[in-house]
Parts: sequence; structure tokens; C-alpha cells
Amino acid sequence: MNNWVLQVNGLNKTYQQGELSVEVLRQVDLQVGRGEKHAIIGASGAGKSTLLHLLGGLDRATSGEIKVMQQDLDNLSEKKLGQLRNQYLGFIYQFHHLLPEFDALENIMMPLLIRRTREPEAREQAMDLLQQVDLEHRARHKPGELSGGERQRIALARALVTNPACVLADEPTGNLDEKTAASMLDLLMTLNESRDTALVIVTHDMKIASSMQTVWEMQDGGLVKHA
Repeated sequence: MNNWVLQVNGLNKTYQQGELSVEVLRQVDLQVGRGEKHAIIGASGAGKSTLLHLLGGLDRATSGEIKVMQQDLDNLSEKKLGQLRNQYLGFIYQFHHLLPEFDALENIMMPLLIRRTREPEAREQAMDLLQQVDLEHRARHKPGELSGGERQRIALARALVTNPACVLADEPTGNLDEKTAASMLDLLMTLNESRDTALVIVTHDMKIASSMQTVWEMQDGGLVKHA
């Protein structure tokens, strides 16, 4: 059995805008193994975020194949797709998407509660991640009471609490100052190494991209290995 977390073959995505067809992705191929680190760069509007949404099963491809842990996303119902995302994938966005009515600890617990982990166990695992992102003293604070950097670290902890096979990150440091962005990247790399979690990061920041094993560039809807 191969060790691929993600396998993408001949992926195409076209949007219909009235009578106009807009081809965003064209014949994209990508393979990501356990613990590997990949960056995707490219101009705004090149299709980077579209590709990440397809990889995470948040949108459907026009044609081509995406497999997550050997499971073809096209063959899964919405319910099965949700279960697969919860089991194998973690998501970090430029905007944290924390639930404002819940405190930091509850936000991190949420993916575990969705998969019906018992609450004491979910609480313990979430607190462990809170300690790893150095925010256990903020456990009872709601997102509105946290700084931007703190909210983003909570989002990182939430993405990792299920111990996913792969984290998909879309401009995860785009809203952070340089110092906070650097500490966030260090944290991501440390957790990647300690948990053997694969990373696929869309970024405009070449400092982040250059710290990955492989850098890809979106060009004319395709994915080209960056020299």
C-alpha cells in the first residue's frame, strides 16, 4: 500500500458565468506523502485557493481525480465526505473562522465533539493543544477577547486536534505581523515534525514557501514545480 495522503490526477475546474466558461484549473497533478511539506505560490486569481478547496472536498472538480488516504472524493456522498474531512484533514484559513459564541477551548474541542469523542477526552486533548500553542491561560476567552495572533494560533490548534494526516492552509499568516507570522510558522513546522502531518500551504510569502520541501507555482491553470 502506498504512503500517499493526497493524490491528484488530471484535475480540471471550470466555472460557468452565464454563457462564459472560465477555466481555472487545467490538468493539475500532485502527490503528497505523509509528513511532506508543500507550498503553492502564484499570482492572485491563479487558482491556488480553488485547488485547496478541491483538495479538501469543499468544492467539486469538473473532471479529474482526487484521492485522500486512497479514497476517491468523487465517489463519496456529502455525509461520507464530511466524515473523511473530519478524520484526515485539518484546515487553516487566512481568517480564523472561530465560532464567536464559544471560548478558545470549546472551539478546539469542536472537531472532536463532531466525531462523537467523549467530552472529558475531547477537553483533555484540546487542552494539550492549547498548551502546545502556549495559550492555556486563554482557555476561557472567546475569540472577541483574543488578539489576531492568538485567534490564529487557536485555529491552528483546532486544525491539529484530530491529528489529521494533512493540514491544508490558505495564507495562514496573511493577517499577522511579521513576528507573529514567524512564530506561527515555527509552531506549524514543529507540530508537522512531531505528528508527521503533511502540510500543503498556499502563500504569497516566499520566506514560508522556501521553508517547505517542495514549492509549486500556479501557471495558466497548471501546477509547475518551482525552480
